[in-house]
Amino acid sequence: MLALASPLPVEQVSLIEAVGRYAAEPILARRTQPALPLSAMDGYAIRFAERPGPWTVIGESAAGGGLNRALAPGETARIFTGAPVPEGADAILIQEEATRDGDRLTMSGEGPKAVGEFVRPVGGDFAEGAALIAAGAPLNPAAIALAASGGHATLPVHRRPRVAILSTGDELVAPGEPTPGSLLPASNGPMLAALLSALACAVADHGIVRDDLAAIREAFAKAAETSDIIVTTGGASVGDHDLVLPALKAAGATIDFWKVAMKPGKPVMIARLGNAIVLGLPGNPVSAFVTATLFLKPLIAHLLGSADPLPRAFAGTLAGPLPATGVRAEYPRARLIDGRVHPLIGQDSAGLSALAAADHLVVRPAHAPPALVGEQVELLSLA
Repeated sequence: MLALASPLPVEQVSLIEAVGRYAAEPILARRTQPALPLSAMDGYAIRFAERPGPWTVIGESAAGGGLNRALAPGETARIFTGAPVPEGADAILIQEEATRDGDRLTMSGEGPKAVGEFVRPVGGDFAEGAALIAAGAPLNPAAIALAASGGHATLPVHRRPRVAILSTGDELVAPGEPTPGSLLPASNGPMLAALLSALACAVADHGIVRDDLAAIREAFAKAAETSDIIVTTGGASVGDHDLVLPALKAAGATIDFWKVAMKPGKPVMIARLGNAIVLGLPGNPVSAFVTATLFLKPLIAHLLGSADPLPRAFAGTLAGPLPATGVRAEYPRARLIDGRVHPLIGQDSAGLSALAAADHLVVRPAHAPPALVGEQVELLSLA
């Protein structure tokens, strides 16, 4: 799937707009941090060799300012956290270990134990020209702070993917509408839009498309004009009313693959229509959620330029048993409580109650034997 598309074009955006995206190129420091030696504590700037004093206090150094001359032997200056260390000083006597009487200062505690203690050296964080953020690295709030500290007001990122969501099925009605007989509320569209709301993408929900070949083909053609990703739910299986595959072919799409040996989510389909990647998800909401987690989210990260778009698994200890798997990999829903994995009751692919209670997927390979309480399993976070 990822091989079907490259990261989207690069644009320069503000630091706030860059949050949640990935650096399109290495971000280099435009300045040195700190540019001057700074105090890491409130106290007094001293010469280490002159301990335990006494010293004469001749002024103060505050953040954003500083003493206007060097310290002579026997002199000290009151100093505050983040303030420049005056020339002539090489350590900080913290205020809790100092006794001051007027302008006379003595050391009343252990004092600094080495030259440079409580002094942040020039370039201690980074030097001008240093690589701050690698290409493809996520631009989370800490990375934004680092870039700002490095002198950047804007950052190069890949354009946000435009995602179109199409729900298919004659049985669907809009949420909140009456559902007589076999009609069902269309939950997949709102669910996928909510899933994508935390990602750096622009989502357009195209609503419900009826089980009509021409209508579905037309919906695909229209969505392809303005979208980088088209996500469908339902209609991707093998029944007489599963029209997504023939509609895609009629619209001129190239089918890359259809069906994956996984449970839930077997009828997943990937295609290309014009410049858009089409991701066909199952209609059952749990299947749609699991496959969106495993396919759609990595695809968006890839288009945003992530160097590591795939979800990361980690180990957990089972608090309840899991049955053997068959010919497909399985992703049962579970909840992590106090470090232990609790598989949830109700693993049916239409069971939204268990899905809503879950915060992790358990990764179970095909042909796996039963997993017993206390065994280690692989987990994927749903956060």
